[in-house]
Amino acid sequence: MAADKEELTDYRVPALQRGLSILQMFNASERSLSSNLIAERLGVSVSAIYRILVTLTDMGYLNKLGTNSYELGPQVLCDGFAYLTSRDLVDIAMPHLNALRDRTSLSCHLSVREQTDSLYIGRAFAAQRLSVNIPIGTRIACHCTAMGRMLLSDLDATEVGRLYQHVRLDGYAPPAPKTLPELLELLEQDRQRGWVLHRSDYSAAIACAIHDHQGKVVAAINLSGPEAVMDNTAAQERFLLSLQQCAQAISQQLGG
Repeated sequence: MAADKEELTDYRVPALQRGLSILQMFNASERSLSSNLIAERLGVSVSAIYRILVTLTDMGYLNKLGTNSYELGPQVLCDGFAYLTSRDLVDIAMPHLNALRDRTSLSCHLSVREQTDSLYIGRAFAAQRLSVNIPIGTRIACHCTAMGRMLLSDLDATEVGRLYQHVRLDGYAPPAPKTLPELLELLEQDRQRGWVLHRSDYSAAIACAIHDHQGKVVAAINLSGPEAVMDNTAAQERFLLSLQQCAQAISQQLGG
């Protein structure tokens, strides 16, 4: 056992160990540390860690304050958020959507934007006779759906204009907007409201956006069901609150 431990120790990189130990020293109560204090805690001289501090600073993991003090640099946050956002969106969202479906007895869907389409990538199907069930992989024009409009709501007027410069909007059934100015007006209202209610063919859906660590809209979720159920004012308010809480929980897991 002792030989095994010694063999493992031989593979360790002391400089890397010290560098990671330095980063772990910072916390909410100690946002900045002097090089003298860092060296003291490591049990070495300042000169022994000088090159490590310079390297961490050059790579953005530390910021130098004055002549001999340091704080955590932006690269620490960037790496952390990159890890969070690299986790599969569907894996993160589905437990929340399943719970939302169970609370409301309504179908839930998850979509992302691909150009001007809303691409359905997840669903929690409500097992009742009158339920809305959009298959995974379905594409629907963004301006025609609640989720699609939430996906577009993150874009400014110039970006929307560029996206739709070669797209016709007049070939879709009401209440879809027929012109770009109509779409821009709707999106402005959607941004201010923070959610969208859309009715079509005896059903209705409420949608909210999912945000990443930068506050960008990366996906949307909805609650959808029979129009008779969704049009009840008290029920609609209850559904919206549950949907907003679900969207917030998913966003938080993405760093939002």
